[in-house]
Amino acid sequence: MAGLATPMAIRVAATLSLVERAGSAGATAERLASETGTATPAMRCLLDHLVTIGVFDLDLKSGHFRPTDLGAQMSEDAPEGIKPLLDINSAGGRAELAFVDLLGTITTGAPAYVHRYEREFWADLDTSPQLRRSFDAQMNWRFQVQAPQIAERFDWSRFSEIVDVGGGDGLVLAAILHAHPDLRGRVLDLSPAAIAATGRFAAAGLDDRAGAVSGSFFDPLPAGADVYLLSDILHDWDDDHAREILAGCRRAAAPNGTVVVIEPVRGEGADTAIDLFMLMCFGGRERTVDELAGLAADCGLMLHDSGPVAEGRTALEFGVAPHG
Repeated sequence: MAGLATPMAIRVAATLSLVERAGSAGATAERLASETGTATPAMRCLLDHLVTIGVFDLDLKSGHFRPTDLGAQMSEDAPEGIKPLLDINSAGGRAELAFVDLLGTITTGAPAYVHRYEREFWADLDTSPQLRRSFDAQMNWRFQVQAPQIAERFDWSRFSEIVDVGGGDGLVLAAILHAHPDLRGRVLDLSPAAIAATGRFAAAGLDDRAGAVSGSFFDPLPAGADVYLLSDILHDWDDDHAREILAGCRRAAAPNGTVVVIEPVRGEGADTAIDLFMLMCFGGRERTVDELAGLAADCGLMLHDSGPVAEGRTALEFGVAPHG
């Protein structure tokens, strides 16, 4: 369990696209080294270990290394969609490498990501369009099953206008609007995501009911909508920042609006490993329903209802508390 050879070998194989390069016909170590600009003896050493752990097979007669069914899951087009979590040049894979500085996080409570890369995760995304695109792709993969469930299992039909706060490129909002043709909505996110959301809505024929606003959820939010959605947002932040986000939604929603928080919660979709990742990467944490309700209460929001809304996701519905 403590060995690093296997997880790092898998990450390097994904980063070098060895599964795609070898294909079903397989390839020699020499060819793979040539195509990836790596050292042939080192590539063979890597491939030998990938064979040992069942990710590749070796045809001794031809000297070709071929991905196994297990290894094929690392392919760019594999339905499992795990490559962005392994490729160390993508946002997810890059973040995972910061675990090597976990001791500092446990000692100080500060995110290891900042120690390793000298900037916060979100600022790091802004330095590279490729990193930003890989993060958006990872979020879309995460919600490819959950978005339709969120759209269908929560009663959005009670509302007329929704603001998806930090809604990325609009995947979840588009699913909600498709399922509820009388609903209008806007995504609020930073400029690259807002631009991508505008394109998504246009391509889906939703641009007459959907829009995107460029901005931060730490700034004043568009006011006047009757529901504000925070989907997989609060666990990225410590308690102080989470309160700030909730307070912004409460101000925009006042006096009769609703705030819906959708999160993996502790014991119901969030395990200890992802909790540790949130701490290491963002200084955030996974919370229980009671903990989320407590943060919201500090911001003048009262929990009205909560329950499962998607695979690994719980919806918490808040209203503005009397005299809150």
